[in-house]
Amino acid sequence: MPIDAAGVLGAAPRVREIAWDHKDVQLYHLGIGAGRPATDPGELRYTLESRLHVLPSFATVAGGGAPGVIRTLSVPGVDVDLAHVLHGGQRLRLHRPVPVRGRATAAARVVAAYDKGTAAVLVLRTEVTDADGPLWTDEAEVYVRGEGGWGGERGPSGRPSPPPAEPADHVAERVLREDQALLYRLSGDWNPLHADPEFAARAGFERPVLHGLCTYGATLKTVVDTLLDGDVTRVRSYRTRFAGVVYPGETLRVRMWRQTGAERYGAQSGGAGEAEEAGEAAEVRVAVSAVERDDAPVLADTVVRYG
Repeated sequence: MPIDAAGVLGAAPRVREIAWDHKDVQLYHLGIGAGRPATDPGELRYTLESRLHVLPSFATVAGGGAPGVIRTLSVPGVDVDLAHVLHGGQRLRLHRPVPVRGRATAAARVVAAYDKGTAAVLVLRTEVTDADGPLWTDEAEVYVRGEGGWGGERGPSGRPSPPPAEPADHVAERVLREDQALLYRLSGDWNPLHADPEFAARAGFERPVLHGLCTYGATLKTVVDTLLDGDVTRVRSYRTRFAGVVYPGETLRVRMWRQTGAERYGAQSGGAGEAEEAGEAAEVRVAVSAVERDDAPVLADTVVRYG
């Protein structure tokens, strides 16, 4: 059987040393669409080294190397075809603000393996610590088609829930560059699906698609700039489900609903310990769609917690 659930869950954490500096941060920010207008003081916080602040989603690329989805496939007990793999969701919990320069240890292991019958879902958790203690915890949810059926736990529902029925408190639109994926891949995700038209066509897409984690970062930047006055240090956690593809050059419509209280965060928070602190922070529920394709959903079940 391609996925040995017991072996996957019993595997020792994979530990690696990571390092980054201001150039990595600036490149990431440009890759998710920062720097327009180039002289805007709000944008210079993301692009100019003398004023630099780190958007927390940089944690998903810090240190370079393969993204979490690819690292999951190298875990002992996993032997699957990359063509059958989808990035189902991403969660991030911040223990401290991400520094502009850093050296840290990242320990990753699969903490859950769910049997959906016709598919498997693996959750890779990465704990990152530096000399001063924990920095962040992130989780990548990896959906593998055709690899279920071993009789394991089904786990939580994978179906995205609809956005709130009431009108959003804030709506922002972000136009992506035609070369957005080409910029973003320089931060470490070299999957040809995001650059090579022939490869994208073989995968069933009309043209290369944007990295899901690029949309993830662009969305968090929109929330921080719209609701938090650009203060990246206020973000406590951030989670999403990937509900559809984005094509470079499209326009993202980001709808935001302010919420407060642990009861709003609910049972869906899961992962990385966010629910334990839900009462200590405010929240914003977010839905993201592609304007040019009749508001086709691209991110769902998206929540940013902030202090």
